[in-house]
Amino acid sequence: MSSVVFLSVPGLREQDVAEMPSLQSRLARGAQVRLAPHFPCVTWPVQANFITGVLPRDHGVVANGFFWRDRGEVEMWTAKNSVIQASQIWDDLHDWEPQRRSAVWFPMLSKESGADYVCMPAPIHNPDGSESLWCYTKPQEFYRELLERFGHFPLQHFWGPLANIESSQWIAQTAAFAYERFRPDFFYIYLPHLDYAAQKVGPDSPPAREAVRELDQVLGEMMDRFEAVTEGPIVWVWAGEYAITPVDHVVYPNRLLRAEGWLEVRETNGEILDVERSRAWALVDHQCGHVFVHPEARDLIPRIVDRFRSCEGIAEVLSGDERSRYALDHPRSGDIILVSEPRSWQAYYWWEDDKAAPDFARTVDIHRKPGYDPVELFFDPATRSIPLDATLVRGSHGAPVTQESQYAVLGCSEAAYLPDEGPVRDTDVRSVLEAALRS
Repeated sequence: MSSVVFLSVPGLREQDVAEMPSLQSRLARGAQVRLAPHFPCVTWPVQANFITGVLPRDHGVVANGFFWRDRGEVEMWTAKNSVIQASQIWDDLHDWEPQRRSAVWFPMLSKESGADYVCMPAPIHNPDGSESLWCYTKPQEFYRELLERFGHFPLQHFWGPLANIESSQWIAQTAAFAYERFRPDFFYIYLPHLDYAAQKVGPDSPPAREAVRELDQVLGEMMDRFEAVTEGPIVWVWAGEYAITPVDHVVYPNRLLRAEGWLEVRETNGEILDVERSRAWALVDHQCGHVFVHPEARDLIPRIVDRFRSCEGIAEVLSGDERSRYALDHPRSGDIILVSEPRSWQAYYWWEDDKAAPDFARTVDIHRKPGYDPVELFFDPATRSIPLDATLVRGSHGAPVTQESQYAVLGCSEAAYLPDEGPVRDTDVRSVLEAALRS
C-alpha cells in the first residue's frame, strides 16, 4: 500500500516546477494540471478547502483570522483545528481504516487536529510581552526530541524581515525524521519559502527565482530521505496554494471608513482601532476584505457598498446573499466582502499620520493587527523597525482567478490520480488524495 505525501507550497506555479529538478524527477509516471483556488485564495481557506473538499460556507474558514462577534474580539493566526466545521481527511482515513496513520507538519490550523502526528509553531507568550520559541507537537514530548537534534524551529526565519529558506529547511528535515520514526500513511507538509521574495519584490524577480531553486534543493534532500526508508512506493502530490501576482496599487479600507465617520479609534500608545464603537471596520487579508457593520448600524450597508464600488483597486463589493458568489455566506464572514483587482491589495492601516500609528504597527506582530501585513517582510534601517509604507509590496494573492498569471499547479507522481484536464479547483485536491490513499 502506498504512502501519500502532500506538499502544500504557496506560490508554486507550472513555470516554477519546470525549474525544479527534484519535482521534475517525480513526474516520470506523473502529471500536472493547472490549479485555480477559490476566492479568497489565501492560506487558511485554501488549506481548509484542500483537506475537507468543501468551501467556506461549509467549513467556516473565511480568512486567516476571525472576528468573533459574540465577544467583540479579533483573532489572527492563533485559531485551533476546531474552527474547521467539516470532516477532514485524516479523520475520514481513521474511519475508513482505523489502523492507518496521518501526520501534518505546519499547516496553521492543525493544532489539536485528529492527525496522529503534528508539528506546528506555538511560541510561548511570556508575561513581559516577549516570546519563547516552541512548537506544538503530537505526541507532546516529540518537540523536545526535535529540539535536541535540530535546535529550535527558527521562527525569525518563518516570517518577517529575516524570512528565508531556513524555516522550510527545518520543516523538511524534521518531517523526514518524523517519517523515519512513525511511517505515517498520509503526510501533509506545508513549505512556505516561495511566499517571501515573491511578495516582497515580485513573483518573477531574481530573488523569487532563486527561492525556487533553494526550495527545490530542500525538497530533493527531504524526498530522498523519505524514499530511502519506505518499503513500498510513495505517491507525491504537490499543490500551489495560490499564485502570487505583481501589484502596483494598495487600498486602505479602514482609512476610507474612518474618513466617512464610520470607524472609531481610541488613544493608547497611538491610535487603536475600536471595534466596539465603530459602526463599520474592515479585517483585510491580502486581496480580500471583510467589512463588519455594527448591528445597530446595518442601515449603513448600502452606503458602504456604494462607497467602495467607486474605490480604485476594488473589483467587486458583495453584501447579503451576494456573498454566496464566493461561498462566503457564512456567519463568520463580514457583512460586506471587498474583492481586489489582481494588481491591487488591501492594507489594514487606519491612521493618516504615521506619528499616530500604534506601537505594534512597526513590529512583526501578526496577532494584534486586524489583518495581514506583508510590510513586515521589510526593515527600515533608519528607525530599526518595520516601515509604514504599504506601497513597498510588489506581490499579492487572494483575488478570484481570472487571469493566466493567477493559476497555481497541482502535480502527482502517479498520473492516474489526477483529472485528465485542468484547471482543477482546490476542493478537488481532497479527491486526488483520497484516490491515492484508497489505492
